Amino acid sequence: MIVLGIILLILGLLVSSLKILVTIGAILIVVGLVLAILGGTGRAIGGRKHWY
Repeated sequence: MIVLGIILLILGLLVSSLKILVTIGAILIVVGLVLAILGGTGRAIGGRKHWY
């Protein structure tokens, strides 16, 4: 999810007419980082111990 967010962020910055890609990319990066941090602490997310 983080990698997809970075790709969308870069594409959005390169193609300046598609600002929605920058927004979606930033949201995916933030959500991916939050899930990675919570998963790294051993906390169950959504009833699952591990997210694949």
